[in-house]
Amino acid sequence: MKKVGVKILFAIFSIATCAHPAWAVATFDEVNREFRPSDTLILDRNGEVVQRVRTDNTVRRGQWVALPDVSPALRTALVLSEDKRFYEHSGVDWRAVSAAAWGNLWNTKTRGASTLSMQLAGLLDEDWRAAAGGRSITQKIGQTVSAQLLERSWRKDQILEAYLNLVPFRGEIVGIDALSRTLFGKAAHGLDEREAAIAAALVRAPNAKVAQVTQRACGVLQVMQAPTLVASRTALPPEGADLARGGPSRRPQAPPKADCEGLDLFASAALQRRAFDATEGVAPHLARQLVRQERPDARPRPTAVTSSLRAPLQRFAVQTLTQQLRELRGRHVEDGAIVVLDNASGEVLAWVGSSGELSAAAEVDGVLALRQPGSTLKPFLYAQAMAEKRLTAASLIEDSSSQIQTAGGLYIPQNYDRQFKGLVSARTALGASLNVPAVRTLVMVSPEAFHKQLRAAGLPLKESGDFYGYSLALGSSEVSLLALTNAYRTLANGGRYSAPALSPVREAAFQPAIDPRAAFIVSDILADPLARARTFGTDSVLATRFWTAVKTGTSKDMRDNWAVGYSQRYTVGVWIGNASGAPMRDVSGSSGAAPVWAALMRHLHQHENSRAPAPPAGLVQSRVSFAAQGHTPLEAARSEWFIRGTEQAVFAIDSGATDARQIRAGGQKGINNQTSAPDTPPRITAPASGTILALDPDIPPTRQRVNFSAEGRGLRWLMDGKEFARGNQAQWLPWPGRHTVQLISERGEVLDEIRIEVRGAGVKAGRS
Repeated sequence: MKKVGVKILFAIFSIATCAHPAWAVATFDEVNREFRPSDTLILDRNGEVVQRVRTDNTVRRGQWVALPDVSPALRTALVLSEDKRFYEHSGVDWRAVSAAAWGNLWNTKTRGASTLSMQLAGLLDEDWRAAAGGRSITQKIGQTVSAQLLERSWRKDQILEAYLNLVPFRGEIVGIDALSRTLFGKAAHGLDEREAAIAAALVRAPNAKVAQVTQRACGVLQVMQAPTLVASRTALPPEGADLARGGPSRRPQAPPKADCEGLDLFASAALQRRAFDATEGVAPHLARQLVRQERPDARPRPTAVTSSLRAPLQRFAVQTLTQQLRELRGRHVEDGAIVVLDNASGEVLAWVGSSGELSAAAEVDGVLALRQPGSTLKPFLYAQAMAEKRLTAASLIEDSSSQIQTAGGLYIPQNYDRQFKGLVSARTALGASLNVPAVRTLVMVSPEAFHKQLRAAGLPLKESGDFYGYSLALGSSEVSLLALTNAYRTLANGGRYSAPALSPVREAAFQPAIDPRAAFIVSDILADPLARARTFGTDSVLATRFWTAVKTGTSKDMRDNWAVGYSQRYTVGVWIGNASGAPMRDVSGSSGAAPVWAALMRHLHQHENSRAPAPPAGLVQSRVSFAAQGHTPLEAARSEWFIRGTEQAVFAIDSGATDARQIRAGGQKGINNQTSAPDTPPRITAPASGTILALDPDIPPTRQRVNFSAEGRGLRWLMDGKEFARGNQAQWLPWPGRHTVQLISERGEVLDEIRIEVRGAGVKAGRS
């Protein structure tokens, strides 16, 4: 055994001192450049970190930490425990080698002779890494040679820095950044002496039991606090110190044992802590999108990705959404999402996918989830009708009870406030978000043509226009917040479409999507507080001190709530609801999403002005007036925008529509008392027999009525044998099922009969 030890010592000495000059050694800069954290950093447009996302599940490796950013306590602990003559040797500690060889001859336990430089060589070159049974003689020789070559081309501080970033600590943890954040919940520069001692103890035995780690850490801590080290941290323990076992063979006088009291509890808690989350920051959903965009097979994997976000705006958006949802918590609301786009470039400036801890489904990205947009599609419908010259902003549309015959039965649209306004201009109909005029407009345009217009604006609807039918005017399709917000950005850009961008772009690639003249008129309507006054009042949360155009929307049964609008430079979209699809309680566009939208717009324009767009060619502005209804004009005279060739000075209804003019808010009271001519046989004129009625889930069941009309005199109505109305007109509160409707005379004779079916939720109370 004595001869073997001498031979090993002589071989190492000979090869290490005569290292072949052709052996290649990576430079410090190359190692630093090739270092890959297990996380990818998502940066905002100015380089600020907004999110950290784990992209390598095989290892937990943090960012590269420069040596000045490492705690002095840790640097001291590492050198004292692993290589006390680190600053004296040139890669190999020959005194330690001699001591190890001598101890091997006499079967005496010593610390070992591996220096930090030798350990780093093993980390850099797989050939010199220890196998399960330890390193072979060849590996030890190669490691020794590599360590000396490192010392010739690297500075000591570079060796120590690389070692701290590459050394495995515990389990999957590699490098000081991952260790300090995982076990101690802080950056590497903040480690104190106890934490540094535990870190140094883990270097020697990464997966040791807590008791062993505590014992080793106590030994390191005692050496660090030894009286000879108080004055100077550069002092080193004597040769042969066995810090790994907690007690050197010859060491400075240790401080009292009390210095290690509580270290076992502290170490146990630290080794169980996992404070280094897989992802953290203010933009988790956008981060996932950016990581997916990076090619997974690309090499090398990027350590940081620059996004188009503005970090201060992103934080403000998160805070504003959270605050609004806390206020709405009592109304069964827990989710929301926000998107802010730059109009010129399409860059995403803010992307809030969920309400975070307030949500039961925080991983669901509300920016990309498909939801029913409600009334937010109406601006595109009116823009198309104006572009096709079917309507002008001053055209009169009847807002009254309407039954539209479809292949599936009657479609009976209702307004949000369950009231009818009579004859209104298209400006009022869009601004006040009236449903019946929107459906009448879609009848003019056709669902399929409107479907094509929506797709051109960047809304890729899954089904055809005929599939949605006339309910498409009220947002029965499904869209994402990102696509809807970008479609409004198309309006803001005068009808020009370009795709949104998650990273900074030099210039957007636009293509025509909406007639620019119609886009201007619709923007002018959405910016007009008087146009929306009939529904939202004159003091609406949507009003801003600078120019903005905005539209709200609520989907069926109050499941989705939207506010989308734009200024001269920005487009902001807000969705409020529940990721589960559960309905909210008493939350409208103006009380749910609109306050968030308004807060974001005010924040964006704290120091920026917003001016109305200039009208494009082909528009004229002229004075218009409206015919009187009774003693009051239908609407006040005003100056209105027209596509050239469609302008006119007076808007009125012709004499053949007397009954339509008499329809006021509240329905068809003006025609309830009409009767037929004496010679007309009594019959039910509407609805037709076999009609299937689908109840609208967006309207409370008690507020829905089916209208029946008939010709004849002295008529009585029976529903399933029970009388429920008299006269030529009748209203019935529907409930699901198949029903027989009979028209009888005053003497009880059956004059006519139809059968209908009602589908959907309903109530049975108050049938008559």
